[in-house]
Amino acid sequence: MTETQPFQITRDGAVAHLRLSRPEVSNALDMRFWTGLGPALRGLDAAGDVRALVLSGEGRNFCAGMDTSVFTGGAIMGTDTAAERQAFHQAARELQDALSMLERVRFPVIAAVQGACVGAGLDMIAACDLRLASADAYFRIEEINIGMMADVGSLQRLPLLLPEGVVRELAYLGTSLMADRAERLGFVNAVLPDADTLLAATLEMAHAISAKAPLAISGSKAAITYARDHTVADGLEWAAVMQGSIWNTADILGAIQARATKSTPTFVDLKPLPKP
Repeated sequence: MTETQPFQITRDGAVAHLRLSRPEVSNALDMRFWTGLGPALRGLDAAGDVRALVLSGEGRNFCAGMDTSVFTGGAIMGTDTAAERQAFHQAARELQDALSMLERVRFPVIAAVQGACVGAGLDMIAACDLRLASADAYFRIEEINIGMMADVGSLQRLPLLLPEGVVRELAYLGTSLMADRAERLGFVNAVLPDADTLLAATLEMAHAISAKAPLAISGSKAAITYARDHTVADGLEWAAVMQGSIWNTADILGAIQARATKSTPTFVDLKPLPKP
């Protein structure tokens, strides 16, 4: 019997769709996911023709977090010796790096969340550019409920996306942030009635992004991420340098002309990246 793959990637023009594909376990993230996500994202980015990525999950729940096999199958190491602690640190960094690729790719990543989004699932969507949710969606820092600290992104990214007091509430109490409150707090961009409507709205948003100039979108993503982690002065200086690097007169004139003639502009894809 063939084992279900942790995710599937499809394409619709310039929009890619990465769908978590283990609904029978609420898309819990096993080691195949963690080792496969980074290379898959790098491959999409390297091609240069992906302009937006939708991240979704099959079934009732978006993601139940880390699969228990990660804890019981020998993937999580002991910490009794200095050598074991060093190896544990490196393993944690590799998990972090897999999710950080969502920030590093040149195109926006939009998460479509239905049902449960807990633990590592919340870590994952915190690294996305945009988040949409169904009315039944909820978000939880599950790690505290199983005796551990979250360590692959939630505690670092959520304070930049939610009020600090709310993050502390989630981190200390292990309670759920419901979709309507998440929207009021600005964590999700929109709440849709159900999973089907949610996915349709997310794909529509991705296609709208894909119609914009890829260099401008890529530069905007990079500038926002840089500004998040630096001072305003540093961000302005970085943006001035970046604008000089990606300024594309053909894109600008094409967009202006298309607006004047009420037509659809066409833009050249990003340049493919060299293979490592």
